[in-house]
Amino acid sequence: MNLLAFLGAPTLMLARAVRASVRDGLSWRECVNQLHELGARSTWLVASGMAFFGAVLVTFADSQARKVTGNLPVVGPPYFELLVREFGPVVSALLAAARAGASHSAELSTMSVNEQVEALEMSAGDPYADLVAPRVVAGLLGVPLLCVVGTMAATLSAVATASWVFGVDGTAFMDARYVDGWDLLAGLAKGAGCGLYIPLAAAVAGLSARGGAEAVGEATTRGVVAACFGCLLIDFVVALGFQAMGV
Repeated sequence: MNLLAFLGAPTLMLARAVRASVRDGLSWRECVNQLHELGARSTWLVASGMAFFGAVLVTFADSQARKVTGNLPVVGPPYFELLVREFGPVVSALLAAARAGASHSAELSTMSVNEQVEALEMSAGDPYADLVAPRVVAGLLGVPLLCVVGTMAATLSAVATASWVFGVDGTAFMDARYVDGWDLLAGLAKGAGCGLYIPLAAAVAGLSARGGAEAVGEATTRGVVAACFGCLLIDFVVALGFQAMGV
């Protein structure tokens, strides 16, 4: 993967979308439509996926706790901090990237190969203002909200699994004694960064598609891979940044 293109193309796409939106205005109705497409239609996938993720984590924590302390609830507070700061936002963003990245890439690449983007330009429209910018706004709002939903689903799943499967006090997995404002800020920063990158990666792949049905498939694959890899990279960069600040 060309790292320069991986980082530069979305940055250029963002600059063009901001410039076009300032010049032509932003359709808030389209932003709401895209927020529904990205956020509402991804809620079930994120919530159910994170519920299974939370149950698996508690099952693994139980096996480790039996070896070390013999007491599962003692791992509850650090588990909750790890979920709020790390796994909740990142895994939720990856699930959103898989669905929304595929949806955006497929839609935009289909428009490209069918010359609908050129038709939009000929009718005085701007694809960056009309197609890209609303998706970016929806990503910035929708992905952090999905991260909150996913973290809540994983937490409730952990409580239920600990209580019903292992017969211990599941509320220990909602113990926030280790969670502070920096943890919340780190989680929100990861969610917002992923929310910004996912639609840009999908737009880069979709709007560069040329050819027929095969090009649509290739663009969709590129968009999903780039969106998922970008989420992991953002997670790493934000973690390094907070580590450098000592928080």
